[in-house]
Amino acid sequence: MTPPSTMQAVIAVRPGDADVLALVERPVPAPGPGEVLLRVRAAGVNRPDIMQRQGIAKPAAGMTDVLGLEACGDVVACGPGVPEALLGKRLMSLLPGGGYAPWCLARADHSFAVPDTLEDAAAGALPEGLFTVWHNLFELGGLRMGETVLIHGGAGGIGTLAIQMARAAGARVIATAGRSDRLPALREMGASEAICYRDTDFVAACLDYTRGQGVDVVLDMVGGDYVGRNLQTLAFGGRHVSLSFLQGSSVTIDLLTLMQKQLSLHSSTMRPQTDAEKARMAAAIARHVLPLVADGRIRPRVRETLPLAQAARAHRLLEGGEVFGKIVLLPL
Repeated sequence: MTPPSTMQAVIAVRPGDADVLALVERPVPAPGPGEVLLRVRAAGVNRPDIMQRQGIAKPAAGMTDVLGLEACGDVVACGPGVPEALLGKRLMSLLPGGGYAPWCLARADHSFAVPDTLEDAAAGALPEGLFTVWHNLFELGGLRMGETVLIHGGAGGIGTLAIQMARAAGARVIATAGRSDRLPALREMGASEAICYRDTDFVAACLDYTRGQGVDVVLDMVGGDYVGRNLQTLAFGGRHVSLSFLQGSSVTIDLLTLMQKQLSLHSSTMRPQTDAEKARMAAAIARHVLPLVADGRIRPRVRETLPLAQAARAHRLLEGGEVFGKIVLLPL
């Protein structure tokens, strides 16, 4: 299929709330070395998109200001160094931006062939979470079979995926959520224990579940005063991994607790990682995780699909905190 010369894509015209999102005309990009041009079937909506819209996070120099960090689509053109055998293939890709559009560029080595068992919306909702969970939970957090992990934000896009990946790796999972009616679904995904943080002290619950030993890893999206409480839940030698800071990036910690329990603190964001590092992660994910996606043991929970023109509504839903899983935009 020959792409048109221009397209309608979503950008934030200025920092602000969801109303600053707008459809604008942009040229359809041409793939450079190592890149493919995707005809986008579905694009996931993620909190880093909201941070970009707010002006907190910005695209790297030279990168598109079109939002969207993941997409599923068909390869319609290959740049230099990319085998033409990829033409026509359905890929799901981690993007530096550009997913909120009918056409986007993706690096071939940051992409995966979509299993036949996965529909477009699910494939579009998966790449950013796969990279984030793999790197933070398993590479930085070092989660191993038989260990226990506390996953905050269990009902979110990252949380629902982290529960499944941790369980598939043979770990025990404690997950938190803000509504008690979501706890049964979290257990169905693989959580051994699910806690509503609004009516239960998660520190006491974690210590009770582990018979006082504590958990081995905490995956935290909250920040703020949660970090100090998370450290109380950790066992000797435990690892704390921060993904976001919904309650603030400034935290107070007790260094004595870190020293006495020999705890370690980790954090990362995916966007600043080098292309080579993302390619390394992609190869590991393809080897260890994609077979589990193909056979259905790991699957994103898609809460809703919306047309591209309703990107602002998608952001409002995600910011409202009531989304159980992922929201996906459909450009076609």
